[in-house]
Amino acid sequence: MPSGATDCHAHICGPKSKYAYFPERIYTPPDALLSDYQHMLATLGLQRAVLVQPSVYGTDNSAMLDAMKAAGGSFRGVAVVPDDVAEKELKRLHEAGVRGVRVNIVDVKNRKMGTLPLDSLTRLARKVKPFGWHMEFLLHVDEFPDLDRMLGDFPVDTVYGHLGYMKTDLGVANPGFQALLRLMKTGRAWVKLTGPYRISSAPLPYADTNVYAHELLKAAPQQVVWGTDWPHVIIKGAMPNDGDLADLLADWVPDAAARKQVLADNPARLYGFS
Repeated sequence: MPSGATDCHAHICGPKSKYAYFPERIYTPPDALLSDYQHMLATLGLQRAVLVQPSVYGTDNSAMLDAMKAAGGSFRGVAVVPDDVAEKELKRLHEAGVRGVRVNIVDVKNRKMGTLPLDSLTRLARKVKPFGWHMEFLLHVDEFPDLDRMLGDFPVDTVYGHLGYMKTDLGVANPGFQALLRLMKTGRAWVKLTGPYRISSAPLPYADTNVYAHELLKAAPQQVVWGTDWPHVIIKGAMPNDGDLADLLADWVPDAAARKQVLADNPARLYGFS
């Protein structure tokens, strides 16, 4: 791992005895604590990390914020906030190290596929823009063949996880994936190389994800970051080993200089690491 290497996508869950879960959650994870996560980071040689608020806590960011405080300045966060969040609360989150807001489009009841609540999202984006934040979407890009037109003039940069979060059998020519590439080329969208097991139809080393990583990097290498997706919640198959996931970088980003850009330089720019 290069100096400044960053895990840009991980979750802290628990301890359950201290942090209450959101009643409307769709899963209940076992405890995945900061000490366990830091052990994994040290083992892989990662110096920085970005914690993302998991859906099981709703808009209560306490577990994430407490972990960030305990970890110190090498951690940043992506929070979940209500639409009516106050500026005072955003300032508090920013001072704690939060640099983005997450919106889950996947796990929404009664949502029409291929639609976004653009009015409310735009209002929220305008609230967080003064802090220099981005908006991270959990969505399937194949649902949005006009993603670049929908969000081309969005108030803040947008971030997408899991290489676009669409099944690999759809192919890189999929209109939604192509729209994501076009949006990345404008410098307004970022993509995380995370969770290959969430989109692959193959076992480790998830070889069918290579072409997706290569296309993302070819389109806009300055807009790509990487993460472990630890602790790999809602995995229905074999639990992946984080060392094996890190080794995928050799196939995804074979050039050492490009790996440094993805692992260190790009995260420093997106999350404000000095």
